[in-house]
Amino acid sequence: MTEQTGSNHALATVFAIVFVDLLGFGILIPVIPLYASAFGANELVVGLLIASYSITQFVFTPILGRLSDERGRRPVLLVSLFGSVLAWTMFGLAESLAVLFLARLLAGAMGGNIATAQAYIADITPPEDRAKGLGLIGAAFGLGFVFGPALGGLVSSDAAIAFSRGLLPTFVPVTQFSLPSFLAAGICAVNLLVAVFALPETRSERPTTEGKSRVERLLNSLSDPALSGLVVSFFLISLALSGMESMFVLFTEQKFGYGTTMNGYVLAYVGIIIAIVQGGFIGRLTDRFGERAIAVTGVSLEFVTLSTLPFSPAIGRLLPTVGPASGGLLALLLVLTPLAVGNGFSNVSLNTLVSKSASDDEQGGAFGITQSAGSIARAIGPVVAGALYAAVAYWIPFVLGGLLMLPICYVLLTTVQAGGRPTPAD
Repeated sequence: MTEQTGSNHALATVFAIVFVDLLGFGILIPVIPLYASAFGANELVVGLLIASYSITQFVFTPILGRLSDERGRRPVLLVSLFGSVLAWTMFGLAESLAVLFLARLLAGAMGGNIATAQAYIADITPPEDRAKGLGLIGAAFGLGFVFGPALGGLVSSDAAIAFSRGLLPTFVPVTQFSLPSFLAAGICAVNLLVAVFALPETRSERPTTEGKSRVERLLNSLSDPALSGLVVSFFLISLALSGMESMFVLFTEQKFGYGTTMNGYVLAYVGIIIAIVQGGFIGRLTDRFGERAIAVTGVSLEFVTLSTLPFSPAIGRLLPTVGPASGGLLALLLVLTPLAVGNGFSNVSLNTLVSKSASDDEQGGAFGITQSAGSIARAIGPVVAGALYAAVAYWIPFVLGGLLMLPICYVLLTTVQAGGRPTPAD
């Protein structure tokens, strides 16, 4: 087997792992808000439940990323996949909000493996192909969100529940909430088995740390103005999108009357667009225009569409019904399509800039820092969005999220050169 063939196989394996991992996660997107509501949770508690995942992800992402630099990528990925199986099983068996929170906290800790997966890609791709490699990871995310919410909506349907009750033992709880959770656990278990037999290690050498603590190394990394600017960007964009995502299902339920199944289909559509952009176009566009231009374009699209999203019901009243699609659905898709394109652009471009700002020995740590910034933002965003949605006005979380894109544009334009390289410190 040639080195190139081995790298291609490794890339395909990581793609499959990330895809299946996100498939299990995506299954529960249309379920979690309504699951929590079934236990009497209001919008604020729903936001807290969603945020709990990101709280432990924030803590564990840099730890897992740095451990993968020191101990290898493979063991970190295997342990995190096993933990995900336990977390989603617990989620399906939950009989109280407290258990839901515990399961989400464990799932979030295991979700810190994303920095390790990104570092794995950086290990096996040269810098000039980094955007393409990370684009495939982004496509795996997108595809996970395509099929995940759709599967979640399908499994939570009345027909699936009736079928499962006749198939599963009576001691297994069968509801519109438990079935998607068990399916997510099963998918993660398959993912773990694949990784055990098909995932090679890429870290043949371990970095020399000269006795420095993890905290000292993280602080040294943040002293780089290019990386610190990207950390700020990750924080702001994650804050904006997490607030939107946490309230989206409640928004569509209240304004459009959509339940878990319809929301699953809408979110699947968004995932298709993201997967097409990240898997099919981002590499060629980056080669032609550079990471900075693509990132700025993506963030600009997100500014416009996030600000417009809460007004899609009013726009829909001006549109005709086309076949089975109502004017409201058409308006929603007209806003979500460029939002998904913008997300595909900004996500891959920002990650590529992070990779180029770090040395080979610091890939896991660098991705860990930026993903941690995203995680703490995702812990804050749903809570703030839930409070604003419930206490002030439903449209505020979306409009504020759009406005947060403006400082990201400023950071990108002032800390990154036109060719996509981080601006060196003076």
